Formats: sequence, structure tokens, C-alpha cells
Amino acid sequence: MADPATRLVRTFLPAGVTFLLLVAATAVTGWAGASRPVALALPFAVIAGATVLLIRLRGVVVTLAERITRRREITPYSALAQAARHFRSPSLREALPGLAQALADGTGAQRSTIWLADGDRLAVIASYPLGQSGRPESAASLPALLSRPGIAHAVPLLDAGELRAVLAIEKPESPVTTQDRILLNDIAHGTTLLLRRTNLNTELTERVRRADRLVREMQDFRRRIARAREVERRRLLTQLSRATSGPLNALRTHLTAARATLGGHGAGSALRLARTELDELIDRFRVIARGVYPTVLRGQGPAAALEELVADLDRPVRLTGDLHVRAGWAVESAAYQVTAAALEVLGTPPAAGEIRVRVTHGDARVRILIEDPSPPVLAEQLRAALVHDVERLVALGGAVECADRNGGGLRLFAWLPDRPDTTRESLS
Repeated sequence: MADPATRLVRTFLPAGVTFLLLVAATAVTGWAGASRPVALALPFAVIAGATVLLIRLRGVVVTLAERITRRREITPYSALAQAARHFRSPSLREALPGLAQALADGTGAQRSTIWLADGDRLAVIASYPLGQSGRPESAASLPALLSRPGIAHAVPLLDAGELRAVLAIEKPESPVTTQDRILLNDIAHGTTLLLRRTNLNTELTERVRRADRLVREMQDFRRRIARAREVERRRLLTQLSRATSGPLNALRTHLTAARATLGGHGAGSALRLARTELDELIDRFRVIARGVYPTVLRGQGPAAALEELVADLDRPVRLTGDLHVRAGWAVESAAYQVTAAALEVLGTPPAAGEIRVRVTHGDARVRILIEDPSPPVLAEQLRAALVHDVERLVALGGAVECADRNGGGLRLFAWLPDRPDTTRESLS
């Protein structure tokens, strides 16, 4: 809207120019001695010519008026064009102050404010001119804002039925016109699109960040799986070496003795010892084969696999807990391997008493608790025997704790996430 001083200059500038032209024309007529009809018609001709000239030079007149008063004329259309330039701003913080200024200039309001909604509460995010107090302004709700005495008109901005923001103007000395309402509605529509675009950009940024995090987690998971494979390879190599070196050496010794005494009375005894060693070696390979790929574990789950395992032990074992709850193959395999390795060590005679094994599944973890009242080894020895299994659990994000009990006995506690890609946690 035009400033009063600008309107005054725009009114008197054409009149002054016309007056000067009339004075100049009269002086020229008198000096030239023109006839009376010409003298009478000349002022009308000057006024008509000045009117046509000023209409054609209206832009020049407006520019001169603005330069004289140093104040620019704002119309609703120029205010809307100014607001449209701010709609293209890359940041909401950069756009809203310019929108508040365009709103105040276009409506001639004493002050315009843009309120951003946070639930039911509203807070001023931009205003023109800026608030004098310097403190953030807020309102408890939209009705509380509309009931303020200084608010002349307000337009709520809704997106999918949700209040996002409010545009408000204060005009204590003049009424709110129809053009003011139209301008408010137009800027409100543009601001709604701006807020929606900002939200979409924020959501896109969050999704990109989430995708990056998932990629990093996947890469970490692959590294842990590769490490678990390497640990499992070393464990199998150690078990095969441990299982075959002694029996094969003994078998070689017995066969050598049998060949040396072939036909004598010691041949049958040497062959019987060789047969015994061979049977034990075959049984040992069967145990290792079950540990390498327990088919019953994949088909029937940890309950059946552990029951098959403890059936071959020389000590009684009691299995309790969530044995029938299934998890991923990597998790079930790792839990089975550490339990099988521990029971293999603890089940060695002459230890006696019942070994208690409890498996639980909850809080995104699989937990194994093994308690032996009369272990054949100390906790430190058991940890040394389980070094590869512990390394495998750690690679999958788990941990193992083994300790001797004060009153005698041994306690082993192991856990791992029920999903291999779960963030690694510390043992609590």
C-alpha cells in the first residue's frame, strides 16, 4: 500500500507540472500576441496534452515520488510477488522473515506475525517489524491466539487436517479489507506448500541418514560374519587335530606291533587294541560331525539338538527354559556350539552330579546358563577350552562369562543377540 507522503507527492507532482505548463503557455501567448480564440483554447490544449503525457509517464511519476519520499509503493500484487520470491528460499528460517515483511507491506498492517505450531501450542517464528521485548512470544492454543486484542485477522495453515502454522496481522488504526484477506489467503497457501516441502526434505534427509546407518550396520555385520567363519574354521581345525593326532598315533603303534608279532601270540591283542582305537576315532568323528553341522538343529531346533547331544554324555544333564523358541540359524548354531563345547568338557568322568542347562529367549537376547556342582575342571581351564567359541559369540555381538562359585561348583553364562545385526552390547 502507498505511504501517505508518497500519495501526496504523487498527487501534487502532476498538478505542479500542469500548472507550470499553463504558466509557460500563457507567457508565450502574451509574448507572441496571439489572437483571443487561440489564447482561450490554449489552456485546454495544454491540460489535455499534460494529461496524456502524465498518463504515459505514470511510471516515471511514481519513481520520482518514491525517490523524493524515499518510500516505495507496495500493492497487494507486488507484495505477493515479493512473497513468491521468498517461497523459493532453500531454508524455512530464511523464507519466513521475508514473508512476514511482505504480509505487513501488502496489508498496511502495523505488525505481522507467523506462528509455528508445536502440538496445540503456538510460538512466533517470524514477525515484521521484530518484537520489541526480545523474548519469544507464544500462545497456549489457537483460540488463545485469536482472542488476543491486537490480532485483527489470522489465517490458520492446515496440512492433512493438522494445524501447522498461523499467519496474523495487527491493524489497530484501520479495518481489514477484502484485498487484505485475499493477500493473507494467497500467502497462506504458499506458506503451506513451503512447510510441506520443508517437511519432505527433512523426511528425505532422515531416510538417507537411516539408509546410511543401515549400510554401515550391514557392513559391520558382514565383517562379524566373516570373522565368525574364520573362528569356526580354526575351531574345527583344532578339534580335528586334537581328535585325530593321539588316536592315529596309537593306531599306528598297535598296527606296527601287530605286524611285528604277526603269527605270534601278541598279534590278536594288538589288533584288538587297534580295532578299539579305530572305533573310538570313528565315534569322535561322529561327535565332531554333529558339532560341525547338526542336522537336527536346523530341522527340529535347539531342544532336539541338545537332547541328542546330552544322550551321549557320561553325566546326567537337565535341560530347561525356552528350548522350543526358534531364532536365526547363525544364532542357534552359535548358542548350540558353545553349549556343546562346554558340556563336552564338563561331561568328562570322574566328575559326578547333574549339570543344569537353562536356555532363555527374551529382550532381544538368547541366554545360556550352565551350572555344574562338581566340575572336573576350573573356570580358567573351561575358558581356555572355549576360546574359539567365545570368539565366535563376540563376533556375533555376544559374550561369555565363566567363574568358579564360592561354595564349590562352576557357573557359565553366555548370551548373544537374537538377531546377528543387533548393535553390540556390553555384558551386564
